[in-house]
Amino acid sequence: MNEAERQQIIALVKREVVPAIGCTEPIAVALCVARATETLGMKPEKISVWLSANILKNAMGVGIPGTGMIGLPIAIALGALVGKSAYQLEVLKDSTPEAVEAGKRFIGEKRISIALKPDITEKLYIEVCCEAGGHVATAIIAGGHTSFVYVARDGEVLLDKQTASGEEEEMPVPDLTLRKVYDFATTAPLDEIRFILDTARLNKAAAERSFEGDYGHGLGKMLRGTYEHKVMGDSVFSHILSYTSGACDARMAGAMIPVMSNSGSGNQGISATLPVVVFAEENGKSEEELIRALMLSHLTVIYIKESLGRLSALCGCVVAATGSSCGITWLMGGTYEQITYAVQNMIANLTGMICDGAKPSCALKVTTGVSTAVLSAIMAMENRCVTSVEGIIDQDVDQSIRNLTRIGSQGMNETDKLVLDIMTNK
Repeated sequence: MNEAERQQIIALVKREVVPAIGCTEPIAVALCVARATETLGMKPEKISVWLSANILKNAMGVGIPGTGMIGLPIAIALGALVGKSAYQLEVLKDSTPEAVEAGKRFIGEKRISIALKPDITEKLYIEVCCEAGGHVATAIIAGGHTSFVYVARDGEVLLDKQTASGEEEEMPVPDLTLRKVYDFATTAPLDEIRFILDTARLNKAAAERSFEGDYGHGLGKMLRGTYEHKVMGDSVFSHILSYTSGACDARMAGAMIPVMSNSGSGNQGISATLPVVVFAEENGKSEEELIRALMLSHLTVIYIKESLGRLSALCGCVVAATGSSCGITWLMGGTYEQITYAVQNMIANLTGMICDGAKPSCALKVTTGVSTAVLSAIMAMENRCVTSVEGIIDQDVDQSIRNLTRIGSQGMNETDKLVLDIMTNK
């Protein structure tokens, strides 16, 4: 791997692994509102929002940080009142109880309208129109949670990237394979990839904060109590489950706790990080081993998400847990071949898990994913691998990954529509 390609990969990871407060879909809507409000130059009197179905699905049932409230209206109101687009996915970090009360009044005055955007193919699409004093400002995010593709005020176009797909197109994207991911993670100069330790610091702190409170379904906290000892024992495995689900509990409940996301999802960042961190710490691994295992995990997730897409009918924990399974296998002393076994085992097991929106019960799916990650790693270390005569698994691991992402991005589209129909008609 040459220097230029290595630097491209580092830049890619730094773009995709970033801090986020709250579920990234409603926060991305708040970000778009903040940009439209800034462009308008005054507090909006009316805000109209048009969304893709996948954004709507992921924003309906999740807590908004610092508000004690669920769903899009308060995220939109706060985006207009206190949001700063420069903060990106931490757009609402300046929110206060007073701002929340002002947001509630804004909602009560019926100033916000939310609708599905008709006739779009992009699964991640947010369009916001803010109006006040006879002026109109529009902002559009598409393709990525922070990718502004259009901004205008009173008909004057200030930004237009709608013919491209946003900021991801502006930078060279390395042509990844699992082998290239492995080689980079295990050979890159340590000082160049040390930044990945920020994921461990932030996501572990989020889990530990969750143990102190009562968030969501309290799965992480529950797993640290009686059941952890009586059913699963006080083990590395149970600690992996409790830390990962705990961070998810807090995030989905709307705690004002930052996490490090991956590919636009905090839950993916949590699932790619915490199983690796807990395994490394409890098995006495060195800092270098932790750095390389985390990079292997996170870059594997980025690689798979490149062909799956930001949002899909496939639960993101399937992809993120596949990354952590690779990291754990490597920490166990696994070879590249054994890491491919872990990936094949993951794809054979979890493919088809639906995404039915962001919500507190995501902690259950995350726990299922990381449980399977550990199981797949153990199988891989015993040189046990689901073979190419079984189901969707191909002899070539990269083809198996493409099979997984085809199912998630194409085959499950009708499932996605049905899930949204069920969710919106309850």
